[in-house]
Amino acid sequence: MKAAAFSSIGPPEVLRIMEFEDPQAGPGEVRVKVRSAGVQPADCAVRGTGWTPPPLTLKQPQIVGNEFAGTIDQVGEGVAGFSPGDAVLGWSLLACYAEYVVVSTDQIVRKPESMSWEEAGVLSASGQTAHTALEQLRVGAGDTVLIHAAAGGVGTFAVQIALALGAKQVIGTASERNHDYLRSLGAVPVLYGPGLVDRVREIAPEGVDAALDAAGEEALRASVELVNDRSRVGTIASFEAVPELGVLAIRSQRSQSRLNELVRLYEQGMLQIHISHAFPLSEAAKAHRLVETGHARGKTVLVID
Repeated sequence: MKAAAFSSIGPPEVLRIMEFEDPQAGPGEVRVKVRSAGVQPADCAVRGTGWTPPPLTLKQPQIVGNEFAGTIDQVGEGVAGFSPGDAVLGWSLLACYAEYVVVSTDQIVRKPESMSWEEAGVLSASGQTAHTALEQLRVGAGDTVLIHAAAGGVGTFAVQIALALGAKQVIGTASERNHDYLRSLGAVPVLYGPGLVDRVREIAPEGVDAALDAAGEEALRASVELVNDRSRVGTIASFEAVPELGVLAIRSQRSQSRLNELVRLYEQGMLQIHISHAFPLSEAAKAHRLVETGHARGKTVLVID
């Protein structure tokens, strides 16, 4: 099979299309012919710094990618509930920029017919991170929620999930060019940068109940000023500041049930999936360059023929 991989850590250009042996489904597993794969900042970190999600370590060469959608073409011994030809979406760490991926059946769910392949390929990673974060921050009915980097991949999902959970108001930080986009999602946009705390207080004079930082330490420190209960402030971007500030370090907790819940929200019209850019697998390096700018709205996806 063909896959986008690298043999040395470095800039996006180290990603190359390489040939690998076709993987085979073992007991309890399925092989999926991949149609699309989401591109994550974490993928860029793997390629650019050698970071890997525990307990994995780098191989030489190393395929990247951790979310996908495609069609099952092989099932292993003991598999029940899935058959060849089923359209699915799911996750697999350091494996998805490829023509085939093998996963356990508890890492996939069925793709709704109404969901495009591009949408399905970008739901699992950022969607589950956002869902995990709002669960840990105990977001619920009547809350005012602040989400930093609200126009990004995780932020776009977090805004919509917070509203689906019953939040009264969602305030999202973003550059001015993304303010209309945030309004379309149901958020109240606010410009990030100096004076942010005062701007948020003008929007929410009764206070902010919970805050999610997906932007960086400056945003996290602003959140601490705005939210009284630090157990309801969390970050996915500023882990080094967590011990000092006493806030939550949030890491995605992926599960089949969580992914099914996201699919349910999509089918009920409560979750839009915004694709900003789609690239062929051969342009994985170009996709990484875009994601590394930090300015891509919504999600970036690789399309695999």
